[in-house]
Amino acid sequence: MANDALKPLALTLGEPAGIGPDITIAAWLRRRELNLPTFYLLADEAFVARRAKALGADIRIASVSPGEAAAAFTDALPVVATGERAAAGPGKPDDTSAPAALASIRHAVSDVRAGRAGAVVTNPIAKSVLYRAGFRHPGHTEFLAELASTDGRVPQPVMMLWSPRLAVVPVTIHVSLRDALAELSSELIVSTVRIVASELKSRFGIASPRIAISGLNPHAGEDGSLGHEEQTVIAPALKVLRNDGIEARGPLPADTMFHEAARNTYDCAVCMYHDQALIPIKTVAFDDAVNVTLGLPFIRTSPDHGTAFDIAGTGKANPSSLIAALKLAGRMAAATS
Repeated sequence: MANDALKPLALTLGEPAGIGPDITIAAWLRRRELNLPTFYLLADEAFVARRAKALGADIRIASVSPGEAAAAFTDALPVVATGERAAAGPGKPDDTSAPAALASIRHAVSDVRAGRAGAVVTNPIAKSVLYRAGFRHPGHTEFLAELASTDGRVPQPVMMLWSPRLAVVPVTIHVSLRDALAELSSELIVSTVRIVASELKSRFGIASPRIAISGLNPHAGEDGSLGHEEQTVIAPALKVLRNDGIEARGPLPADTMFHEAARNTYDCAVCMYHDQALIPIKTVAFDDAVNVTLGLPFIRTSPDHGTAFDIAGTGKANPSSLIAALKLAGRMAAATS
């Protein structure tokens, strides 16, 4: 395969009772057709075998180390043990779900930071299941940032949703709308856009990134008549960014930023809060959007959907977003290797 010279991708199990195992198996079955980069799944081999049987998938599973994954990948799904065994059935998370999911994430980060893997690709987790087990992070993004800390310094994670048609970044992430308004600041906008601009260059190969910055209020505040944040928070941030040499345009009315002609004028849209960014991309690229965490010392991508408990184990799960996440992780790893 074209990408076999690169380090394999470390793919996490996600929520064992969700569709993560299903789409992993489906993606591996299409590895030759799609020329997928080599990956290995961090999981319990017996669990993966049970799910494959439930799906009626005729696959070989190879218990390997990360260094053995490439040799196994052509003929078998490489599985690297994490030390946590999952017993959950499809759609039925149990007490083994959270330890298995978290061990898989920790192991993937350890592998990529130690140079055993080229990137981390994460299957969907069920935050409600993790919360019941004491998980204290709002989501994957924040947990990965903590795992990426060095000497007690936690990097700022930036969540990008990427597709060939649109890339978006919310400045505030997994917080309520009320808390997002309280968190929003010129400093946070500046630090977020600097990370976006830097990684569009280094990991996406865009020499001069064009970044569109949304307003916060309807019609970008209508010159202050519908809110002052565009003038008092966003405009000062734009001034700093332009002085940095970053092509940042705005603040733009969010309701006119996402039609096709508008999308062709920028490489990434930076929005002020979660839904302002994610509703457009989930409308235009629901099946193939990829979640990318910027600002970390390693590459991380993920499918842009949830655990879909209702179809887990049925064979109905669409692997398109995971396939896109694997391809993008491979592309980004190649760009930085």
